[in-house]
Amino acid sequence: MERLSDKLLNWASILDDVTRRQAENTASLAIIAPHVALMPDAHLGKGATVGSVLPTRRAIIPAAVGVDIGCGMIAVRTPWTVEEVRARGSLAPLRGDIERAVPLSAGKYNKRLTESAKRRAAELEELAAELGDHVLPAVTGATPNWQLQLGSLGSGNHFIEVTADEQDRVWLFLHSGSRGVGNKIAMRHIAIARKRAERERLDLPDRDLAWLEEGTPEFDRYIAELRWAQHFALLNREEMMDRVAGCLAVHMRADETPRLEVTNCHHNFTQRETHDGVDLWVSRKGAIEARKGQPGLIPGSMGTASYVVAGLGNPLSLNSSPHGAGRAYSRNQARRTFTRAQLEESMQGIEWRHSDAFLDEIPAAYKPVDVVMEDAKDLVEVRHTLRQLVNVKGD
Repeated sequence: MERLSDKLLNWASILDDVTRRQAENTASLAIIAPHVALMPDAHLGKGATVGSVLPTRRAIIPAAVGVDIGCGMIAVRTPWTVEEVRARGSLAPLRGDIERAVPLSAGKYNKRLTESAKRRAAELEELAAELGDHVLPAVTGATPNWQLQLGSLGSGNHFIEVTADEQDRVWLFLHSGSRGVGNKIAMRHIAIARKRAERERLDLPDRDLAWLEEGTPEFDRYIAELRWAQHFALLNREEMMDRVAGCLAVHMRADETPRLEVTNCHHNFTQRETHDGVDLWVSRKGAIEARKGQPGLIPGSMGTASYVVAGLGNPLSLNSSPHGAGRAYSRNQARRTFTRAQLEESMQGIEWRHSDAFLDEIPAAYKPVDVVMEDAKDLVEVRHTLRQLVNVKGD
């Protein structure tokens, strides 16, 4: 860990100057206490750095939670080995089944609700009623088809994978969040915070660092909708995992896929926490909570390792750890820098949909995940290292 200032601690051995300046701007805000913690995967983000932990007093910065509220990971350990899965035949049909079972890419949703999605939608309606009369009308008004988004992946760095650990045990692993409905909630409240800052003539280093103050109606509405979106993201991952597990069961000619171990965790979220006896709002934007012994998931980029971890409860990091490899190249830079041939080489031995669409997701566009994990050795311990067998992504 490197102390960049009294209010900025850094765990990233790879940190460019632009990202550092952004983090310094965030750390300079009066509401930050005790300090911003930069994770090993830190890189430039909207307003606040991706891969940062921002504790705030009586306020929350909506852009510091991120626009994909509740984005995170779910992993399931199955009872089967790589040998058993491969013995059932080519993995290409399994990939195809997954791609048909889960809507992929931005703007692609379900045409109808499965029975399990209906139950999850009902759970979300009940939660909305508990959180406040305004929540469901706000959600439905902005996103009338939110129920159909349950069980959809999205695009970018979201993925579904069939993987294997160091003992050749097969795991199912996926990454997604609150989809379009969460994005609209986030963008609306980022705009409300900006208008408040303009109205009160706050001098901010970046207008996306505007915050909402506890005790105001705007804050209360944001917290209610945020909690709803975080739960939507959790259930969205569960719904997709049900379908992926069903696809693997078909491949294995089994009635179902037994789940021997399950972890489902956010890495774009905020919650109330107490640190050193002080009540704070802790926003993790591209970071997971890592209390002592707490299970967590840290994916690498496509074609590299991912990790099942347990937190070490490092108090200086506010019990946090990285959420992935972290981008080293922007999407446009990656497309200009790397070739399809390089992508093909990096994906050798993995069943995937061969396409130029994934060039900006090439592993070389990210920080080396082994470096990130070395930087994180005082934040988490590795329980399992996963390698990819099947990779599914949206365009």
